Amino acid sequence: MKTIQDDSLPVWLPRLAVHGGPRFLQIADALQAAMADGSLKPGDRLPPQRQLAAQLNLDLTTVTRAYDEARRRHLLEGRGARGTYVAAPKVELTSVLDLSMNTPPPPAGVDFDDLLKQGLSQVMMGADTTLLMTYHLGGGSDSDRKAGARWLEPMFGSLDSAQVVVCPGAQAAIAALILALTKPGDVIMTEPASYPGLRTAATQFGRRIVAVEADQHGMVPEMLEQACHQHQPRLVYLNPTLQNPTAITIPERRRKELAKIAKRCTVRIVEDDPYWLLADAPPPPIATFAPEQVSYISTLSKCLTPGLRVAFVLIRDQYERERFLVALRSFALMVAPLTAALATQWILDGSAAALMEGVRKEARLRHWMARDILAGRYSGTGDGLHVWLELPGYWSSSQLARAAGSEGIAVTPAEAFTTSAASSDSVNAIRISLGSIKDRRRLQTGLQRLSHLLARRPEPFSAAVV
Repeated sequence: MKTIQDDSLPVWLPRLAVHGGPRFLQIADALQAAMADGSLKPGDRLPPQRQLAAQLNLDLTTVTRAYDEARRRHLLEGRGARGTYVAAPKVELTSVLDLSMNTPPPPAGVDFDDLLKQGLSQVMMGADTTLLMTYHLGGGSDSDRKAGARWLEPMFGSLDSAQVVVCPGAQAAIAALILALTKPGDVIMTEPASYPGLRTAATQFGRRIVAVEADQHGMVPEMLEQACHQHQPRLVYLNPTLQNPTAITIPERRRKELAKIAKRCTVRIVEDDPYWLLADAPPPPIATFAPEQVSYISTLSKCLTPGLRVAFVLIRDQYERERFLVALRSFALMVAPLTAALATQWILDGSAAALMEGVRKEARLRHWMARDILAGRYSGTGDGLHVWLELPGYWSSSQLARAAGSEGIAVTPAEAFTTSAASSDSVNAIRISLGSIKDRRRLQTGLQRLSHLLARRPEPFSAAVV
């Protein structure tokens, strides 16, 4: 094992350039280059930070930042009092190309690590740490609700922040609305292909899902009114912008029609709208046409990052808002205060808007890639995080998902989204998520392999015997 302890400069570190950019990055780049050319090998010990700082006539902070940057690149590992060593290359344990999970793509030009560190630093400087580590009741602090109102401004304009509830994610909001607004045995209407989390929550709570016919513009108003008379539902669930999974956006005229029917039939609408801010010129939310009839959900998970676990729910009626909070507290007492504070910090200082713009641009680049590779099969709009790909007749969605899995590609078949046995027979498609693969080149590889798979007919299935 090689140890560098003398007073001369390490052999892997060239003289730092005066105009070569930040010194800490020059050191980290030199480490990376030395590992690439074999000058440094896994297990080699690096000089202590103070020693290297003295040798380079730099302050200790610069060298510490260099080592931190090298660790971020997985080049170094600390071994406590024994020192810092060159790390072994990370082994990729799986080659699966995941096109199944709807997460925002990493935006180019945005240093997420730096954004996270800066945001947490601002939170810690401005907040009482005791308050960040205790219970919070009431659906968010005043500042969190104000941040929620700011987040919802593009959809609704200026809002009373008292009407905004902060929730630990959209799934929790959906579940709490079901508990607050329905009873066991009640019917919830939705489209034939819909968000699976709705079905999961409804089933757990003993509610029934009934599918309402949809066309290329979303749920058909006449069919909704007919179903309301037949089933007397308590809720209608809609995901009206870049719908998950079909990527359909309900046009404004139809949104108005659906709102009128909800009023006429005295049925509540849950408008789950995670992709509105990613869409190009989306129509106004349904909640603008029936403010007292619609509970509106907007999550940060699809525009920023799922790790925040923060969603904002707009409920105009105070009595229903209180019922919602009681239901929410039965299984999710609060949003984690630290992540809520970070979300608030990002929204109020503009970081959230910058991150979201980066996500939007990256998502559109990925849609262009999908359009080019999938050619005539692509039917997306160029926005959002996913593509709904209708399959040729010789493939069923379950067959295609299995075949793709055997070739190291994960996709989601239509069956995952169907809300009734009848709808599962009529839908033959897969959802392709474009954001879950971090590297754009790996996404390109996955889409190309999927395209080649679609072009050939399925092989007879035979189970392996061992």
